[in-house]
Amino acid sequence: MAADRSIACRAFAKINLELRVLGVRADGYHELRTTFQSIALADDLTFTASPGPFRILCDDPACPVDARNLVWRAADLVWKAGRRRGTPHGVVVTIAKRIPMQAGLGGGSSDGAAAIRALAAIWRVRLSRARRHGLAAAMGADVPYFLEGGTALGRNRGDRLSRLADRPRAWVVLTVPRFGVSTREAFAWWDESGQAGRAGRAGQDFSNDLQPVVARRHPIVTTLVAALGRAGALQASLSGSGSAVFGLFASRSQAERAARALRRGAPRRLVLVTRTLTRRECTALAAK
Repeated sequence: MAADRSIACRAFAKINLELRVLGVRADGYHELRTTFQSIALADDLTFTASPGPFRILCDDPACPVDARNLVWRAADLVWKAGRRRGTPHGVVVTIAKRIPMQAGLGGGSSDGAAAIRALAAIWRVRLSRARRHGLAAAMGADVPYFLEGGTALGRNRGDRLSRLADRPRAWVVLTVPRFGVSTREAFAWWDESGQAGRAGRAGQDFSNDLQPVVARRHPIVTTLVAALGRAGALQASLSGSGSAVFGLFASRSQAERAARALRRGAPRRLVLVTRTLTRRECTALAAK
């Protein structure tokens, strides 16, 4: 390993264009069918070779910098895959956090996927495509998706992936309420609802089966989805388990107008305008 080596990269967020919860599996996880879509919002990560123990630094004090961070988990898995002794060392990771946490945008998982690629390069660990996927799946169900990005169909727990043709570019308005929703919490609510999650589909056309159960606890979700619809969104929905709500727009000008309207309604709420990314763009733009 070159002592002065540094790798800078971007870890892109995702939205779920569709998320269907098909039931509870024998292993306790949920059977899913979901359509992932990359967006241009990204965390910036820098991996720098440096003497001493492996460390993570982050500009967001709410972001864990220990074993709870998937970057740390990636370091442990890549280190072991390289058959190295002891605990990971020799790298400092700096994260500039741009993707809100507990928002259903996959920021932690995307960071973890980026770490697999970067740390394998710095530590010179040769990983086949299948091996990278296996390490990513060991970290979390949606981590494998972030190894490629773009538009993809996720089955099983979301980790059995099929590439889909890139959707036409859309502009995305993201609005993030001032609370987070953990994935575990959202699925527990779905479990508690019994047939209510399925009944919600019959009574109204939700593209995300978790939206009704999250909105039941946080009615602002319904308010934001409706506001984006009135602003002309082609689709508006909760992303993943939330709390972020997104709207898709055909043009940037439409998206900017919708964002301004949302900001007027709640000046302190986070509202962002970004766009969708193709798989090729994810690869081309990942390196800073």
